[in-house]
Amino acid sequence: MKLKWFGWLISIVLFVVLAFGVWRASTLLFFAIEPNSSGNQKMVISVRSGHHAMSLAKELEAAGIVASASKFYKLGIYLRKWKALKAGEYEVLSTQTPLEIFEILSSGVSVGVRVTIPEGYNLFQIADLLDAAGITSKNAFKLAAQNKDFINELGIDVGPADRLEGYLFPDTYRFARNSDPKTVISAMVKRFNSQWTEDFSTRALKLGLTRHQTVTLASIIEKETGDPKERPLISSVFHNRLRKGMRMQSDPTTIYGIWEHFDGNLRKKDLLNKTKYNTYQIKGLPVGPIGNPGSSAIHSALYPNVSSYLYFVSQNDGTHVFTNTFKEHSDAVKRHQLNRSAREGKSWRDLSRKLGTTK
Repeated sequence: MKLKWFGWLISIVLFVVLAFGVWRASTLLFFAIEPNSSGNQKMVISVRSGHHAMSLAKELEAAGIVASASKFYKLGIYLRKWKALKAGEYEVLSTQTPLEIFEILSSGVSVGVRVTIPEGYNLFQIADLLDAAGITSKNAFKLAAQNKDFINELGIDVGPADRLEGYLFPDTYRFARNSDPKTVISAMVKRFNSQWTEDFSTRALKLGLTRHQTVTLASIIEKETGDPKERPLISSVFHNRLRKGMRMQSDPTTIYGIWEHFDGNLRKKDLLNKTKYNTYQIKGLPVGPIGNPGSSAIHSALYPNVSSYLYFVSQNDGTHVFTNTFKEHSDAVKRHQLNRSAREGKSWRDLSRKLGTTK
C-alpha cells in the first residue's frame, strides 16, 4: 500500500514539475513572439566582447525595447542564444519580437557609425575624420591607402601616383567602430566605381584623357572654387592652358605636395618647391589627384564650358574673375588680392586657407 502511495506521489511530483516546465517554456515562448509595444522606441545597442548577458538585457528593458530583462535573459539561455551574439552596434526596435532582436544581435550586421566624407577632402583629411569618429586609425588608413599591393587588389590604375587619392568617393557611409582600414577603403572605392559611368569613359577617351587624368583634373577643379556653378568655367581655363602647353599654376596642387607640413600660409618658396604635384614647377597634370572629387566635379572636368579664358583670380567670396590676357589677370589680382580692403572680412578666404584651396 505504501509503495502504491509512494508511486502516486512520484507521479504527481513529476506531473507538477512537467506542468511547471511546460508552463514556464510556454510563457517564455509567448514572450519570445510578442513585441514589447507598437510604439516607436528604438536604440542602438553596442554588443561588446565579454558583454554580460543580464547587463545587456537590462539595457534593452530600460530603453523600452523588451518588456522584461529577466524573461529576455532566460529566453536567451533557454534557446542558447547568448553564445551566438556577435560584437557590433545594432539598431533594435520595440516593435520587434525578442526572437527578432536575438537574430539582429547575432547577425554581425552592425549599423556602425554614420560618417559623411565631404567632396574634395584628401586622404589625410579623411583619415583624421575617420579617426575622430572611432572608425579606424588615421595612421593605419593612410598606410593602407598607399599600399601598392592593396591598390592592385582593388584593380585601380593610379598611374604614376602611389596612393588611392581620388578614388575614396565622397559620400555618407556607415562603418563599424574599429574597422579594418582596408574594409573602409574598399567600400569607398566600390562607391567610386559605381559612380564612374560608361559615359564618363567614352567622353574621357574623346578628350584624350585616361580615367586617372580625368579624376586628377576633377580634384583640382573641386579645390579651386567654392561655387559649384563655376566648375565648368574653371575646367575650361585648365583645358585651355593644357592645350596651349601652359603650366596650370594651381595653388591647391602646391599645397597638396607639402600637405603634411603645410601651416596654412602659402609662401613664394612653396611655389618654387618642385614636388610631383606643384603645377607651378611641372608641366601638365600632377602625378595624381589632390583630393577626392564628387560626380559633379568629374562631370565638369569632362564637359568644360567653351571659353577663351586663361586666367582666374579669387574674389574672396568663393567666386572668381575670369580673364583672357595676363594684363587683365594682373589688374584683377591688384583689385581683388593686393587690395587689403577687398579681402577684409571675407570669410571664404579663411575657410579656403584652412582647407588648402586658396588661389
